[in-house]
Amino acid sequence: MPTDYLERILTARVYDVAQETPLELAPNLSVRLQNRLLLKREDMQSVFSFKLRGAYNKMAQLSADQLARGVIASSAGNHAQGVALGAKHLGTRAIIVMPTTTPTMKVNAVKARGGEVVLHGETYDDAYGHARQLATEKGLTFVHPFDDPDVIAGQGTIGMEILRQYAQPIHAIFVAIGGGGLISGIAAYVKRLKPDIKIIGVEPVDADAMTQSLQAGERVRLNQVGLFADGVAVRQVGAETFRLCQQYLDDIILVGTDDTCAAIKDVFEDTRSILEPAGALAIAGAKAYVERTGITDETLVAVACGANMNFDRLRFVAERAEIGEHREAIFAVTIPETPGSLKAFCECLGTRNLTEFNYRIADRQEAHIFVGLEVQGRADAEQMAQVFEAKGLKTLDLTDDELSKMHLRHMVGGKSPLAHDELLYRFEFPERPGALMKFVNAMSPDWNISLFHYRNNGSDYGRIVTGIQVPSDEMPQWQAFLDGLGYQYWDENQNPAYKLFLG
Repeated sequence: MPTDYLERILTARVYDVAQETPLELAPNLSVRLQNRLLLKREDMQSVFSFKLRGAYNKMAQLSADQLARGVIASSAGNHAQGVALGAKHLGTRAIIVMPTTTPTMKVNAVKARGGEVVLHGETYDDAYGHARQLATEKGLTFVHPFDDPDVIAGQGTIGMEILRQYAQPIHAIFVAIGGGGLISGIAAYVKRLKPDIKIIGVEPVDADAMTQSLQAGERVRLNQVGLFADGVAVRQVGAETFRLCQQYLDDIILVGTDDTCAAIKDVFEDTRSILEPAGALAIAGAKAYVERTGITDETLVAVACGANMNFDRLRFVAERAEIGEHREAIFAVTIPETPGSLKAFCECLGTRNLTEFNYRIADRQEAHIFVGLEVQGRADAEQMAQVFEAKGLKTLDLTDDELSKMHLRHMVGGKSPLAHDELLYRFEFPERPGALMKFVNAMSPDWNISLFHYRNNGSDYGRIVTGIQVPSDEMPQWQAFLDGLGYQYWDENQNPAYKLFLG
């Protein structure tokens, strides 16, 4: 018999530990979007995330015998804190299996709420497998982060609150998707009572497991997921959440890292609160939807679902927010290597503010400038490119080029005649002791590193771009190295910015 989610949500036990969070107008964003944007402030829960709703509702349904034995979960973030807090309230034991790569701040947050932390493996999948094993061995109840009807029903109380708090027409509700528990619960409630309200999911472009699954008609397991929005970095969605999303979702919007950073800034300017990347996805999706559809004078709701932000990550967010808001454009401009040409280039800029300016002599005929400018949108950036071209200056718009934004802007320095057989690759890897050494040790000792730039985003992962001199007859060994490394990578050998400045 199918689960009656309406009844489950209406009878869910969440308010022993959760609060009914405000549904607040975002005044500045509403004006800019020409629509009324309401934020469902789940970042204001005691664990700064919605996750305690589902976790507690699951545990509250357990028998006295099950509670006496205890519960177990696997998580590196918000679910862990929700389980620990809920277990403490119910007076039961909670074991949380977390990857060894989990930052100390998150481990301590779980311990502070009464959870017993077991560190195991380097990835979430490792921790999940170990938690399942311990659950069997110790007779513990496993509390799944998303693929459980009681967890889904707990999250669905957010949809119940939204409809109660705003009785007027709502055009769409935007919800971040990781494993799918949050959007499944909200959709199951809202679509039963108000089927005309659109339920629109939002995923990062590099962690789009639900999008790919819905397109394929079956659950797809991703080989790699982007780590910036770590709260939704899920390789495979749940079986039950996939079924519900097939039934209820109207659309899914994919957003990039820059869009997410811009949304974090937008919410800060309206609320003075700082969302984590996953927590800001719904806002980024609402903005993208308005831009895509051109709707005006409608009411939109975005679930601000989490605020467990690592403070050090803010420097990266601030850097990329301007690009996400289309307030910064980045160009590579080629000028003649003649006296006075740099002055003529600067005259093209007029009164615009510079955000970046990198130049180094490259050859006797041409000079390449890496320049960042404040702009008033993409149309303004395109107009600036036309100004450069009208002056006979070859111009390359690098605003959407990840290599340029993450690495080249910090290392423009000219080409080297010694860099023969150079391959250029970007890598993204979890931050942990020995990660860089693993990378270096895996390479053949005969390969020379000709270029290297590393950036820590103040997060759980780092990014490297490296040039490695690999003779053409050793390309099979190079591919074997890439396949065996286990890190996400991008081939940048044909990147035009690399060719201009470094290649």
